[in-house]
Amino acid sequence: MEPVALATRRDAAIDWLLSRINYERVAVIPYQERQLKLDRMRQLLTRLGSPDAGMRIVHIAGTKGKGSTAKMTAAMLTAAGYRTGVYSSPHLERFEERIAVDGAPCPAADLVGLVERIRPVAEAMDAECEDPADGPTFFDLATAMALVHFADRQCDAVVLEVGLGGRLDSTNVCLPLVTVITSISLDHTKQLGDTLGKIAGEKAGIAKPGVPLISGVTQEEPRRVIADAARQLGCRLIEVGKDFGFEYETEGGSPKFSFWRADGGRRAEQAPQTLGPRGRHQAQNAAVALAVVAELRDQGWSIPADACREGLAGLQLPGRVELFRGQPTVVVDTAHNEASARALTEALAELDWGGKGILVLAASRDKDTRAICAALAPVFDQAIITRYLENPRAVAPEDLAAEYRAAVPPDRGADIGLAATPREALEKALAAAGPHGLVCVTGSFFIAAELRPLVAARVSGAAEEG
Repeated sequence: MEPVALATRRDAAIDWLLSRINYERVAVIPYQERQLKLDRMRQLLTRLGSPDAGMRIVHIAGTKGKGSTAKMTAAMLTAAGYRTGVYSSPHLERFEERIAVDGAPCPAADLVGLVERIRPVAEAMDAECEDPADGPTFFDLATAMALVHFADRQCDAVVLEVGLGGRLDSTNVCLPLVTVITSISLDHTKQLGDTLGKIAGEKAGIAKPGVPLISGVTQEEPRRVIADAARQLGCRLIEVGKDFGFEYETEGGSPKFSFWRADGGRRAEQAPQTLGPRGRHQAQNAAVALAVVAELRDQGWSIPADACREGLAGLQLPGRVELFRGQPTVVVDTAHNEASARALTEALAELDWGGKGILVLAASRDKDTRAICAALAPVFDQAIITRYLENPRAVAPEDLAAEYRAAVPPDRGADIGLAATPREALEKALAAAGPHGLVCVTGSFFIAAELRPLVAARVSGAAEEG
């Protein structure tokens, strides 16, 4: 297949996928059984030959941390010699990132082949529906494509990250070896509920009868909800702080953490180890991933401790407190709710920079933007407010700037600028930070996705000049 022809076919395949109903690109995301039908997903997989049959799956939900935990779990399994597939969402730069085997995104040629296989099935299902909107959605099809790809590649293990919620998510048709809830915080409240307990109930919808459930949730209300769900389904519940835990330190500039697990009446501890991703929140994600590995070992998997150390130390997570060293240094992060914004600021406190801290901020209308601004405003000397361009959910910069201004502490002063485009915002921020400052791009997965290639190209260009 000629490269030009492949690129053209790949773009056409992506265009067809994006033409489907895509709740990642709507201003108001529905979360009801009328739109999110697991029976439709089951039918789709059946027509594709049940690619998930017999798969050994780890299923991961959570308000934040689920993507990082999925990739950490997969990295350790890959290092142990298991061919491991990871399905995650959304992507930063290319759709193929969502479907990875042993850390490598799905090749473009394979993507084209997957769409060619799934398209006639989807269109046949469309034709059978009274309402065309009842056919398979973008996320249904992406999930099915991932499972087909993992079956084709004969993966030994598959890690599935929930897209939204859990109970009604397309991934929730799987029969996993272990289920995971990484954390609970307020996000997607219109869809999942306006309390931590209600959100926990939706996340706990991934629990399956008799399947072990690992929880990284620490707050009392959602813990009770998850415990009740586990009890009703006969799931063995493995909880952070009770059955496993971690210690985190940043001395010497290199983050390290240690993991412990309850073993009968004693606490078995591992020696401190290096963690590739930065931040205490990532140490908690790593602890949850190690609890998954421990459970798989109990089920007979061979996963040496050296493989765990190798997998976690070498893992890089694009868009998660991702550090681009330069003059100035740039951090790209996908924080999009209050909890993740506070985790970002804690991670930034570990860095040492000698100049100004400049924030580039854009956010989505369905998020608690006041809480995000309240978490970020005390940390930065200046903010450049913009909007992402490739998704209609962005908050108008003027509205976001007003919320940010209200959140700035009186003793800091509100130095706020507006930019019509992400590129303009980045250019303004780089100039304002100077060579010794720090620029942080955050507020949404979408702004991180639009600016990360520009930041990476800048660092690459500087390296070539040097």
